[in-house]
Amino acid sequence: MKLALLLVTALGCATGGTAGRPARAVDPATARREVRQAEIAFATAFRNRDRRAFFAMIADDAVFLGPKRTLRGKRQVLGVWDRFFAAPAAPFSWVPERVEISGDGSLGLSTGPVRDPSGMQIASFSSIWRRQADGSWRVIFDGPGCPAPASFEFKP
Repeated sequence: MKLALLLVTALGCATGGTAGRPARAVDPATARREVRQAEIAFATAFRNRDRRAFFAMIADDAVFLGPKRTLRGKRQVLGVWDRFFAAPAAPFSWVPERVEISGDGSLGLSTGPVRDPSGMQIASFSSIWRRQADGSWRVIFDGPGCPAPASFEFKP
């Protein structure tokens, strides 16, 4: 019995004292607000032509889905996305319309329209954000979204 107690105690110490306990509670409304703010800051950095701020919000192991290929890792993303910063004005813009959070609060999904400079919707986007150890959010997956047809109704 003492050996079992010793093993349980050692396991608790080795795992930071969280063995058998659920992850810390996350308020979904707060987490959604944080992801929405992160997406807005990401889009604002793009609009303001702030490369440094924009690329700082991309995870090192990010995956961006393009129309012809998949970009793997921040280095590839920078290599392709840097061209979008060449002109003084942003070639497109986006804004999150819908944001959701995973049950444990570690991932967030942001979707919405992509618009050309005249304001016409030309696409949609989906970004998946991952909460970092410091509480900030970084884009881990990004790609074209695919809105459901207006007639589609999900009935669980």
